[in-house]
Amino acid sequence: MTMRAKAFCERFGIAIPIIEAPMAGACTPERSAAITKAGGMGGLGATMLDAAGIDAWVSKFRSIGGGPLQINLWIPDPPPRRDADAEARVARFLEKWGPPVSPDAGDVQPQDFNAQCNAIIAARPAVASSIMGLYPAPFVERLKANGIAWFACATNVADARAAEAAGADAIVAQGVEAGGHRGSFDPETVDRSMIGLMALVPRVVDSVSIPVIAAGGIADGRAVAAALTLGASAVQVGTAFLRATESALPAAWDAALDGLDPENTMLTRAYSGRWCRLVATEYVRAATAPNAPPPAPYPVQGGLTAAMRADALRHADAKRIAVAAGQSAAFARAEPAGEIVRRLWRDASALLP
Repeated sequence: MTMRAKAFCERFGIAIPIIEAPMAGACTPERSAAITKAGGMGGLGATMLDAAGIDAWVSKFRSIGGGPLQINLWIPDPPPRRDADAEARVARFLEKWGPPVSPDAGDVQPQDFNAQCNAIIAARPAVASSIMGLYPAPFVERLKANGIAWFACATNVADARAAEAAGADAIVAQGVEAGGHRGSFDPETVDRSMIGLMALVPRVVDSVSIPVIAAGGIADGRAVAAALTLGASAVQVGTAFLRATESALPAAWDAALDGLDPENTMLTRAYSGRWCRLVATEYVRAATAPNAPPPAPYPVQGGLTAAMRADALRHADAKRIAVAAGQSAAFARAEPAGEIVRRLWRDASALLP
């Protein structure tokens, strides 16, 4: 283990510098607990949960012996600019792929952010992490007062520097290879933050004085060793855990990851309105074609696509299902999460000095 990784593990109470990515809608208490029992840190993507949901998830996690945990929230966007005509065009397009879109589908509202923040303080995880921006200063003060560390996701060097200046305890450097949503602070400039992990990690390491956690495309021991060699203090792993036996992943999602080549994923706003790396299904390709209507902003697009997404899940329709996947999805294995942690670290350790 590198000295950076050893210091990180000692500071955050883990034995292995492997952190479960807090994937919204795809983290189970059982998988997270298995990861902590193997020596890593569990993760909960809480963006879609209300305060009661966060409390219930954490209670279940701890009842089965879960250990160090990070809970992640999205920093709220300003209210989206609505365009009724544009939304109607999207709705007509979506009705070719699923059920009729309700007239008020685009009125969806995110969870109460302040209530979510209060739930994190009450839960007292080891870490509260952020994506899509920075926690407000008063909440950062509350985290510090309650002994909760702050990990800030950044997709470029400028955002990493801003996070350190705002009081972050570590930077999650998210490479463009990562599955799921891009963590860019400004949704209008995501195209300038499409940076691969190999370029991003060492530059962020050289630009901040706090630990850096590498995230994106890390799914085997070689990638773990490479990230630590580049200066990361730990790695955050998402897609490689999705097929774990404790994941409760829909069968169509699991099947889509099996043997998936990197070029069969793509970044798209087609489901949520925010840039997200997904499997390039027939719907994704059609929704990103030149003749398709531009997606509505987040969270409006998510509301508009909700009926289709639910219908696709009900019918296990791989052509329409929203399948988040990083570029290293082919390395994901259907095995216990604890064994994944141990295998990644065993294989990485064989390569590290």
